[in-house]
Amino acid sequence: MKTITNPKKSTWKEILKRPTQDYAALENDVKAIFEDIKSHGDNSIIKYTELFDGVRIADFSVEESSIENAENNISKELKNAIDVAYDNIYKFHEAQQKNTLCVETQKGVECWQASKPIEKVGLYIPGGTAPLFSSILMLGIPAQIAGCKEVIMVTPPGKEQNIHPAMLYAAKCCGINNIFKVGGIQAIAALTFGTETIPKVYKIFGPGNQYVTVAKQVATSYDVSIDMPAGPSELMVLADDSAKPAYLASDLLSQAEHGIDSQVVLVTTSKEIAERTKEEIEKQLNDLPRKNIAQKAIENSVMIIVDHIKTALDLSNLYSPEHLIVCVENEEEIVSGITNAGSVFIGNYTPESAGDYASGTNHTLPTNAFARQYSGVNLDSFCKKITYQKITKSGLKALGKHIEIMAEAEELFAHKNAVSLRLKDI
Repeated sequence: MKTITNPKKSTWKEILKRPTQDYAALENDVKAIFEDIKSHGDNSIIKYTELFDGVRIADFSVEESSIENAENNISKELKNAIDVAYDNIYKFHEAQQKNTLCVETQKGVECWQASKPIEKVGLYIPGGTAPLFSSILMLGIPAQIAGCKEVIMVTPPGKEQNIHPAMLYAAKCCGINNIFKVGGIQAIAALTFGTETIPKVYKIFGPGNQYVTVAKQVATSYDVSIDMPAGPSELMVLADDSAKPAYLASDLLSQAEHGIDSQVVLVTTSKEIAERTKEEIEKQLNDLPRKNIAQKAIENSVMIIVDHIKTALDLSNLYSPEHLIVCVENEEEIVSGITNAGSVFIGNYTPESAGDYASGTNHTLPTNAFARQYSGVNLDSFCKKITYQKITKSGLKALGKHIEIMAEAEELFAHKNAVSLRLKDI
């Protein structure tokens, strides 16, 4: 993990460059797979699953009995942990429900807005190198609260052509029973077009590697919506002398172990903290089962030493991290200055892992600087807003003349006539 001290602002963008391929480099390959699956459905999914996952599987569907019995195949401790996480995530997302907004903009003119669930949603759950049952909770719970009628879950098959029972139990908690053993580009294409086995959806959710991210963006060309471009995981830490190096190292490694294309960044005002954190990374890295993955991600990562914490904040807002940890003495001032971040973790005792699993916030977040314009997944992600209006005779009598004047000025006389006819009757 290289260390840079007081870099010039003109170099920040290059220093903070993500280790991912750009959209254009992958787009043609992804589109070719999409067109193949659009034309040949399940047969193409079988082909690409064997090619990319090394598994030949003809039946993608997960039997309902497997979902029902999943809790018998996990420990009581894990089941209890999932239950606690479910409750916390449910509470936080349930609190996001809003009452119907109703406003009388002027006498006799009433306008209101109501949330309606997206009827058909697809949940992509990564599973190639780890059983990410937490992602099922993060996507399944808001879909459940929103009232989505049809929830389709796709996830890569294991080498044994099965899905980890913890994933199936999490799905059961969320009321998901349409589960298919398909991953990668082919899964996103299947949700986009629908196949003989997998239904088409209206919106696709879920994180994934850079291929899945590009596939989701391609899906938007085929009348499908997505939650956000959510690619390889990333974490930035802002720290001063009040931070604990062992904690910083553990947080940096927790994201580095996601994948070799993950990126972690430490920005600190203390050279000593940087050096001690680097030592802790080396120490903790040796004890990780996923050491090889984390080590490669660390090679793509950087420590930056700056003179002032305000400079660290400026670096963070430019980088716009998926996850941002703030371990500084004057945390209120720094937190209030954050403008771009997916989710923020404040203080030495708020590990990023808490948000990944069980504190209640959602861990499906914008990456690759998309935090500048996207929010993380929330209850509204699974809803659409419909506006309504109702105007009385007296209301139209007062408002109508203004509509007529505006319509005539835009030379849209049918618009004007739609009001004029009513005014004459009134």
